[in-house]
Parts: sequence; structure tokens; C-alpha cells
Amino acid sequence: MKELLEFLGLLAVVQGVLGLVHEFTDWHWGLVQRIGFLDGAELYVSVA
Repeated sequence: MKELLEFLGLLAVVQGVLGLVHEFTDWHWGLVQRIGFLDGAELYVSVA
């Protein structure tokens, strides 16, 4: 269970970094950018 939580935490950190990279460089990386209903709130979702 601990390994699963560590892996999920790592995914959250990677998604956050990719969301910030997308916001500041306009590279289309990350999962949040591909979800339509989050359009316009990608930075907030990636940081959260």
C-alpha cells in the first residue's frame, strides 16, 4: 500500500510540473491539458 501511495504521489508531482511547463512554455504535455471540461483552469488543476 505504501508503494502505491508513493507512486500516486510521484504521478501528482510529475503532472504538476508538466502543467507548469505547459502554462509557461505552451508545450502541450500532461494529462490535464487533454481533458476538455478543465479548459482554462489547467494551471489551477495542475498545482492542486
